Amino acid sequence: MKTRLHSSDLQELLVESVYPAGFISDNSGVEERVYPTETIFGAGFYKEIFFEGIHIGYGDIALAKPTELFVESDMETVEMHFTLCGDTFMKSNDTGRTYQFSCNQHNIVYTNGFKGFSEWSNQSKMQVFEVNLLPSFFEKYLPDNTKAFEDFRLQLHQSRQSQLCKHNLQITPQMLFIIREIMNSERQGAFKRMFIEAKVIELLMLQLEQISEHHCATFCSLKKADLEKMYQAKEIILNNLSTPCSLINIAQQVGTNEFTLKKGFKEVFGTTVFGFWNDIKMQEAKRLLLEHSMSVSEVSEQIGYKNPQHFSTAFKKYFGTSPSQLKS
Repeated sequence: MKTRLHSSDLQELLVESVYPAGFISDNSGVEERVYPTETIFGAGFYKEIFFEGIHIGYGDIALAKPTELFVESDMETVEMHFTLCGDTFMKSNDTGRTYQFSCNQHNIVYTNGFKGFSEWSNQSKMQVFEVNLLPSFFEKYLPDNTKAFEDFRLQLHQSRQSQLCKHNLQITPQMLFIIREIMNSERQGAFKRMFIEAKVIELLMLQLEQISEHHCATFCSLKKADLEKMYQAKEIILNNLSTPCSLINIAQQVGTNEFTLKKGFKEVFGTTVFGFWNDIKMQEAKRLLLEHSMSVSEVSEQIGYKNPQHFSTAFKKYFGTSPSQLKS
């Protein structure tokens, strides 16, 4: 199993990755690789994690200019694709089929080998998170209760390139948090494998649920400029979890008004600004309590609460249990 990235003129081989059949690693846990990307098109990194049945790739690159690459892969895979930041476009040479993702969009794509071009727009940052599953692994979790699922299953059996949802859907706060959990996991060996596999299944469940509920017909009515402002608002929240931001303050930072921010944010992310902020804060608090030897007071301060009792009350309201009970 092999994947190659070439310059668009095919004159330079930029990356070549070789994997064991079925992603089966010699390690009992997981295999990890990190590739620095100091090239003419930008700087950053690409990280891989894989074990039997599952391959995860995450890239974070600051682009210097619009970039076009030639991609070739001999892998048969079902890809859970998440574009976290930036815009991506891919076109298959074999079928002519195109795949296009904007910031904060996801979908599920099946390919049996791929040769074609990938284009990245000139943005300050490009972030992509991809989970590639063996079709046999994916089918264990694919329900049979909707036409879209059955149609996609048929495409798999016929080895035809396909995407599960006709239109890309928006990445939800719950999806984003699971992605962050996978990327930031500090577990090792077999325990890391168990953790990541469980999180991949949970992430897949959220994708399939959203696709089933929306019937692949979710559109965003915002203009591109306003859409970008909603993504900027999301980044402000993620980068300032410990610092309360008012709607007016966030709206001013992204160059819009409070009404447009409230309406647009709810349309793009499926929740209010406060709801998103609270979801991320509570999930981060839970992670810190479980994965780090931090006290309730320390976690409370880390996520921006001045009073630990107020934090404990909010935590219990969100999870149904107090932070001290979670640690015990």
